[in-house]
Amino acid sequence: MQEFDWKEKYKDKIQIASRAMKLIKSGDRVFIGTGCGQPQHLVHALVEYSSHIYDAHIVHLLTMGAAPYVDEKFREKFKMNSFFIADNVRDALQKGIGDYTPIFLSEIPVEFESGRIPIDVALITITPPDANGLCSLGVSVDIVKAAAANAKYVIAQVNGNMPRTFGDSFLHINAIDVLVPYDEDVIEIPMPELDDTLRSIGQNIARLVEDGSTIECGIGRIPQALVEFLAEKRDLGVHTEMFSDWIIDLIECGAITCAKKTLNRGKVVASFCMGSKRLYEYVNNNPFFEFYPTEYVNDINIISQHEKMVGINVGLEIDLTGQVCSDSLGYQFYSGIGGQVDFIRGAARSRGGKAIIAMPSTARDGRVSRIVPHLTEGAGVVTTRGDVHYVVTEYGVAYLHGKSIRERVLDLINIAHPKFRKALMQAAKAKNYIYQDQIELVSDELSYPKELEHYSTLRDGTEIFFRPVKPTDEPALSEMMYSLSEASVKTRYMTGTVAFPHSHIQQLTNIDYKKDVAIVGVVPGISGEEVVAIAQYFLDPHSQAAEVAFLVQDEWQQKGMGTFLLEYVTQIAKKRGVKRFFAKVLPSNKSMLAVFHNSGYKVNTEFDGDAYSITYDLVKEGG
Repeated sequence: MQEFDWKEKYKDKIQIASRAMKLIKSGDRVFIGTGCGQPQHLVHALVEYSSHIYDAHIVHLLTMGAAPYVDEKFREKFKMNSFFIADNVRDALQKGIGDYTPIFLSEIPVEFESGRIPIDVALITITPPDANGLCSLGVSVDIVKAAAANAKYVIAQVNGNMPRTFGDSFLHINAIDVLVPYDEDVIEIPMPELDDTLRSIGQNIARLVEDGSTIECGIGRIPQALVEFLAEKRDLGVHTEMFSDWIIDLIECGAITCAKKTLNRGKVVASFCMGSKRLYEYVNNNPFFEFYPTEYVNDINIISQHEKMVGINVGLEIDLTGQVCSDSLGYQFYSGIGGQVDFIRGAARSRGGKAIIAMPSTARDGRVSRIVPHLTEGAGVVTTRGDVHYVVTEYGVAYLHGKSIRERVLDLINIAHPKFRKALMQAAKAKNYIYQDQIELVSDELSYPKELEHYSTLRDGTEIFFRPVKPTDEPALSEMMYSLSEASVKTRYMTGTVAFPHSHIQQLTNIDYKKDVAIVGVVPGISGEEVVAIAQYFLDPHSQAAEVAFLVQDEWQQKGMGTFLLEYVTQIAKKRGVKRFFAKVLPSNKSMLAVFHNSGYKVNTEFDGDAYSITYDLVKEGG
């Protein structure tokens, strides 16, 4: 078969870059293609052959190549306006050379179409046209297609190295005014370096991702850190604004199949990608990937139709009430709104969906906290306190949606870096966000004992997560206490009526993890984890003896929970040098007495007429 000679067929549209630039007039608004799809040859020609141009307005979303038009010497010729601030224009923006337009990514195409953001000339990259005259936009469809559709003139760099992608990614040759053939390497993005902090964040996010979920996850360090912890998941789908090399590993290990997606089943859907040559070769002519314009990919209604949609986005700073800043460092604009709000709101509306904001707990080499009493002066709110759901740091997960300010404050302090927790607590008290008697432990001297987390299966096959108690367990523990039957209250507290006020409950949830230990059994609930059991021991450091007690919610009794809890806190106590346990038990509490007597230890009992005093050394008979 004779090879299709597109250069011959469309020779009337072909020009060299220097001649193509004559279409651009002074005062024109010039759009430049996005990300790694930037037409580098055309951008350099724009500057080199600009003697006739003054006050041209450069409009772009995110460009990863060179941006020579922001050089000080071209200030009279070009005015830059970016919807998202990349490294190549950030310094110029701070010098006042450029401008930034904060806008939801999903809304940009409408601005082009309405003419509120007019486009005179679009500089884009395409693949060579096929025999039907169709050219693929390759790795960047996003807002490029809308810009091309609404521009007066479209100048396209025809790059034979641009991957041919499927989906709604094609332009017909008739929609293009000038073709500039020029092959060059597609811009590559280096793989980010990871550390233990990022891996912990990735692990915490992965715990929120169920099998069969559809995920949105972009580029950068956190998505890359997430990969190893998603490898064991099954039938994940992808509907995302953009992706990078991380997607290949998850496809090849079988985690991503897209087999259970609600829309575009069997397809990875994105609007652009940025990565390595390996990624570009992988998506080239690969029907598993479909690229669509932003107005589809970032449409909240489309996003929300995916069941178990998980939107994963990053923040720069969050205040104690849940306001997230993602585009600025104080008055300094740093990045952009992008698609964060589109996916946060879309995922939140999804059945079984999860909207996640992730960030390291600190910045500037650990010198400042990203969780703050109030946003830095000048910082803008991207995700509002009403939109925020899950917040993830290396220290855990805080679920904020539907929570009171007091609950939000405690949840966020719990996932802040320990060295900043006391100061955050004091700042919250000063603003009356929390109770004035809230216990302030010396958090920088405490370390949550993650090694004590443990999954166990009860007699009836139910899986329970056992872990050390946290200050944020106060509402759930209080709810459990007030749900107890009168009989359960009497057997535990030896009285018929007991109140469980904040002052009492916080004594149980705020412990030092060293001298005293409290382990809770939790199960998933509508608004987070539900506490269904608690076991504690309180140590007398002089005698190395500890009072032990445990309590199980009525509906979870008779399932072996008490036996497990006693065995587990006993193991912990022995490793920590505790020599003896003691407890008070009513005669009517036969199940607890049985747990002690069946523990395998030599149990001593004394009855004082009201209750049994239980004591035993933590050395089993014969061992």
